[in-house]
Amino acid sequence: MSIIRLIENRLNHHEIRQMICSPYPPAGLSIVDEVEAAKQAAGIAACDFVSDGMDVGLGTGSTVRYTVIELGRRMNEEKLDIRGVPTSIETEQLARSLSIPLIAWNEVGRLSVTIDGADEFDSQFHLIKGGGGALTREKIVAQVSDAMVVVTDPRKDVGTLGKFPLPIEVIQFGWEVTLRHLQEMCPGVASRRGGDEPFITDNGNYIIDCNFGASITDPVKLETDIQGISGVVEVGLFTHMADAVVIGSPQGIEVRIKTGGRLA
Repeated sequence: MSIIRLIENRLNHHEIRQMICSPYPPAGLSIVDEVEAAKQAAGIAACDFVSDGMDVGLGTGSTVRYTVIELGRRMNEEKLDIRGVPTSIETEQLARSLSIPLIAWNEVGRLSVTIDGADEFDSQFHLIKGGGGALTREKIVAQVSDAMVVVTDPRKDVGTLGKFPLPIEVIQFGWEVTLRHLQEMCPGVASRRGGDEPFITDNGNYIIDCNFGASITDPVKLETDIQGISGVVEVGLFTHMADAVVIGSPQGIEVRIKTGGRLA
């Protein structure tokens, strides 16, 4: 079954931006609990983009964690038949604990869909990702996927990208020089994540967080420009990659499908 047909069956032709369900929050939850319940509901709802026989990219982050857990449940209880490709060591460990079969990269041709989170998204479905430090692996997986579904919450919906510091993965060799190049491009502070006790990615690299502020009006050009700096491994701008956004809020689940995208 194709992803598009699956969406039609599972979402019953709900239009973009329409709330499709509101099963939570139960009375008495705190604001923090409401946000977590909404993230869980969004993560679970995104599983409806997955059907038998698919190879699925498994994203990283607090919201998509619920997606991975639900996929594991459906495999165990509903006999869903899928294979996964994780985007981080953390997700790999979670998937293995749930007995989700994982495939090696030499077996990967194309993935049917990747489900992942985002730190920001705009009206053009451009994203900032990498708050968890897995941006390079996330982008590798997304680029070999026939569709990308993003699970998130309304706080990540922005008019212009950049309020969330833009993560950039850089190699350790000469990182100080790479940082200087990035600082020349960034209107705010650019700094190594973790300071004197630096954060190390799954790939053994550093993360430079660049505070652009809400000023990234041309994310496609900025992505290309940053990728041209020697020492940069990958930048947390994901442009022209996302096809759908599943947003969980205390009011319900909202699904947005990109016009002209691969799921339209």
